[in-house]
Amino acid sequence: MLFDAAVALGCVLSPGGFVVHDHPWGIPPGASLTVAVVMGLATLVRRHRPLHLCVAAVLLIPLGLASPVLPVSLYALAKYGRSRRSLLLATAAAAAGLVATAVLIGPGEDLPFVMVVAPGLYIAVPVLAGMYAGARRQMLEGLREKAERLEREQVLLGRQARMEERTRIAREMHDVVAHRVSLMVIHSGALEVSVKDRKTVQTAELIGEIGRQALDELRQLLGVLRTADEDEDDAPRSPQPTLEDLAALVEQSRGAGMRIDLERSGTCRPLDLTAERTVYRLVQEALTNVHKHAGGASARVHLRYAADALHLTVENDVPVKLPGPRLPSGGNGLVGLRERVTVLGGSFEAGPRDDGGFRVSAVVPVKGTPS
Repeated sequence: MLFDAAVALGCVLSPGGFVVHDHPWGIPPGASLTVAVVMGLATLVRRHRPLHLCVAAVLLIPLGLASPVLPVSLYALAKYGRSRRSLLLATAAAAAGLVATAVLIGPGEDLPFVMVVAPGLYIAVPVLAGMYAGARRQMLEGLREKAERLEREQVLLGRQARMEERTRIAREMHDVVAHRVSLMVIHSGALEVSVKDRKTVQTAELIGEIGRQALDELRQLLGVLRTADEDEDDAPRSPQPTLEDLAALVEQSRGAGMRIDLERSGTCRPLDLTAERTVYRLVQEALTNVHKHAGGASARVHLRYAADALHLTVENDVPVKLPGPRLPSGGNGLVGLRERVTVLGGSFEAGPRDDGGFRVSAVVPVKGTPS
């Protein structure tokens, strides 16, 4: 807008825009000044109405009042105009008007020079410059549009690749994990029917219950993996485990033969759902490691509520017997727990004790007031 205002002011103050006295057609200075001001202000709309401005400038050529506006209007028509036919007609009309005006009120013996130089300076130069600027502007717009299209295509390809990978993961998990867990549940059910020993039946019931819970959680996970990116907010989600489910988790481990003490101390304070889920998963992973690597050892789970944090400790004694066949492990359980706790702004430690046992401890920030 500042540039357009400067162009309009330049057209108004240009010496050729109006004639102070001795106009060839006898036009008063006040009228010529008014026309010059109106035409100068009209250049403000040259980007949106270049053809109208050019037509007005061509019509004022015989009066000699549009000399500064004519090249500006022709440049704008060549750059912003949509019709090359309109540009050709306006250029021809402007050239004809300049030649006719030079013939009628030209300076005598300088007439041939004026008839050649005036069309070149006032018509050819602005038209060619406007055509070049218009072509360059269209090229830049085309390149910008192409870049935006390529970026959109890249986003779509990335989304498609993520969806295909998630679908592949879900398919592999369903084929491998779900199938194996389903077989485990089926065999546990058959064991409940065929065996008369009470303890064996209880163990089979516990295995079946744990297997069904694993299948439910696995179906939820597979449902989220198979959900498209734009439908993630609508993905099926059931209530996630919280600290209230710790007792049931400990009872499941006790049912498998492990000796576990669950202790709570301090004033209980509410945690957000993410923190409670993190604490639950930490206890779950720690007890799973005790099952894997310290079979028969007693374990303790201690939750101590402080003023601003929850201190969690899961430790086990030295196993009284050698563990059975080692269960498969990816070695990433403790790493994942450390990442979960660190994201919440807490601290995590895991390592062997001096007496040969193992300890997992974490400090999770607490938000809220005592409940």
